[in-house]
Amino acid sequence: MTWSLVAVILGYALLVPLGAVWYLRRVRVQRPPVGVFNGRDIVVMMGFVLALPYFYLALPGVVLPTLLALVFAGGLTVGYQPVVRDTRARWALILGLLAVDLTSHLVLGGDSPVYWLANSAVVGLIVISATNLNVQGGVRLKNIAWFVLFLAVYDLVFATVLPLTQELAQAIQGYPFAPSAGLRIGELGGVVGMGDLLAYSLFTTAAYKAYGAVGMRLALVLVVVFGAVVPGSVPVVVEALVGTAPSLVPAQVFFGPAAFAGYLWLRRRGPERRMVEFLAAHAGPATAARAVAAPRPNAAPVGEVS
Repeated sequence: MTWSLVAVILGYALLVPLGAVWYLRRVRVQRPPVGVFNGRDIVVMMGFVLALPYFYLALPGVVLPTLLALVFAGGLTVGYQPVVRDTRARWALILGLLAVDLTSHLVLGGDSPVYWLANSAVVGLIVISATNLNVQGGVRLKNIAWFVLFLAVYDLVFATVLPLTQELAQAIQGYPFAPSAGLRIGELGGVVGMGDLLAYSLFTTAAYKAYGAVGMRLALVLVVVFGAVVPGSVPVVVEALVGTAPSLVPAQVFFGPAAFAGYLWLRRRGPERRMVEFLAAHAGPATAARAVAAPRPNAAPVGEVS
């Protein structure tokens, strides 16, 4: 990996969280009909993260890209329903994006910059969608801080002790719809996983919702330093020292503890803003009054609203 590819990782690590914050400020997703996301949902997500790699590895090779394509399509249609309300137009755009992704891989190959640009765009849009579904649905910064800390332990174990992460990367390599963003040029590649992008976006967007611009700035600094520069520099530094670069660097090992420490610092500023308070702060007086006063269908108990 060269420093130019480290810059590619840095670009995606910044662009996707900033896109998620932009979405939060301008687009409202439908609240979940069962109430709000909370700490129990984070535990479910942790279980899902643990089980998913085993599920992927158990699938026959040809089934995996098909499943990833369905996951991509589902993620796009849920998140961008408020943006493109016409169903036929929305599906036309989604299928068009997936077609460009697939065609560029089949025609130009998995190492083509065109394929990686197309695939990275799809992955980024899905992460922005998933981030806002969670943050606008009620997940608190506290929940996300614990989640990324769990991911740090997960990454450390399954990248160093049990080589599950490497096996999964090898299983996906060569197929379209890779769950990652970046750029590959021959043997060189600067790639950041979808899970890493989701962690960066969740933390940045929730920090912005909870503590405003101060929270967002701190989150972006942590993303730049511990989510992109440090893990992206490790292969360069290790190769310079020993002559061989590691094939995989678990980014969450660096970002998870830093993000949790950042949350603890932000918590000293006071309690987190709930979503209704965020809406009130970013609306005119009349809209703000309606946001605070209007009852919501299927609302969760007051103590759980976030």
